[in-house]
Amino acid sequence: MLALDLGTSTGWAIRGHDGLITSGTVSFRPSRFDGGGMRYLRFQHWLEQLADDSGGLAAIYFEEVRRHIGTDAAHLYGGFLATLTAWCEREGVAYQGVPVGTIKRFATGKGNAGKDAVLAAMRQRGFQPADDNEADAIALLLWAMETRGGVL
Repeated sequence: MLALDLGTSTGWAIRGHDGLITSGTVSFRPSRFDGGGMRYLRFQHWLEQLADDSGGLAAIYFEEVRRHIGTDAAHLYGGFLATLTAWCEREGVAYQGVPVGTIKRFATGKGNAGKDAVLAAMRQRGFQPADDNEADAIALLLWAMETRGGVL
C-alpha cells in the first residue's frame, strides 16, 4: 500500500508486505534543459521502480487537493494526478483520493490544522518525517490502514 502527497516534492509512505512502513520525499523539479513533460515521465519511472522494488502495489492513496494557491500549482498537481491515475489504470492498481481535511483531522483532530501540526503529530507517533510532504504521506497511509484496513 502506497500513500502520496503529490507535487514537485512528492511525499510518499509505503507499507510493505512485511508490515513495515518506509517513507520519504522525492523531487521532480525539472532541470533547465528539461521539456515540460519530463517531470511526469520521471514520476512514472519512479512509480514503476517503487512497484518493482516493493514486489507490487495493491493500492495507492493520494492527497486530493481541491484548492490551489496558484495556477501553476493547480497545473502541476493535475499533471501528477493524470500520470498517477493513468499508470494505475494500466497496471490494474486500485487508487483513491482522500481530501486534505480528512487527513488533517485524522492526524491532529482538526481539519484545518497547519503543516507544523501534522508534522508534530507524526513525530508523536514515532516517525521522523523530513518535511511536511513526508508527514502528510505518513498520515495518509496511517488513515488508510486504520480506517479502511488497507483495502479500497
